[in-house]
Amino acid sequence: MDRPRPPVVDPGPERPPVPAPKDAIVLFDGSNLSQWRAEDSSAAKWTVKDGYVVVKPGTGMLVSARPFGDVQLHIEWATPAVVKGEGQERGNSGVFLMGIYELQVLDSYQNDTYPDGQAGAIYGENPPLVNATRPPGQWQAYDIVFHRPHFKGDGSLESPARMTVFLNGVLIQDNFELVGPTANKARPPYRAHPDKLPLKLQDHGNPLRYRDIWIRELPEGS
Repeated sequence: MDRPRPPVVDPGPERPPVPAPKDAIVLFDGSNLSQWRAEDSSAAKWTVKDGYVVVKPGTGMLVSARPFGDVQLHIEWATPAVVKGEGQERGNSGVFLMGIYELQVLDSYQNDTYPDGQAGAIYGENPPLVNATRPPGQWQAYDIVFHRPHFKGDGSLESPARMTVFLNGVLIQDNFELVGPTANKARPPYRAHPDKLPLKLQDHGNPLRYRDIWIRELPEGS
């Protein structure tokens, strides 16, 4: 908590969703969760209403039905308009690339917390360059470019995962090389895993909303 906070940038007013690119896989169009499942592979438990899906606390993560590796991901989220709690207890969720590498979701509007735990942080590893969040209740947009780690035949690391992120159109992560899986107050090492794994959205007990989720698979080595 004694580390400097990223500077605050006003990203401008919230914007309506735009159509996904023609080559994108639409994971959520506001109507149903056919592209998702629960962690135990049963039907997804979160609630769909009014064009968004809301976390149903206590039901666990939302997991994509198909796996992904290198991707461009667009996902919009909104924390509750009625603010409850402070710090990590205020509008907490997360986007887990490959189910392992977390980009933090949090109500970081005038809400102090440790820098690598605020919205836009690669959790526990790297704070965002700036805090470009809008007020609670408003829609925020992540545009993410993720490159998976590569492993040698013996399971050792050949090259780390990399992530570039825009929040509300503002660059907040610039091709950051992850030091390993994200974790709380820990630095777990890379461990060899499949080239493609499902995307996960976190149930942290807060009724976060998500909408307009689409993904583009990128060529290997791009």
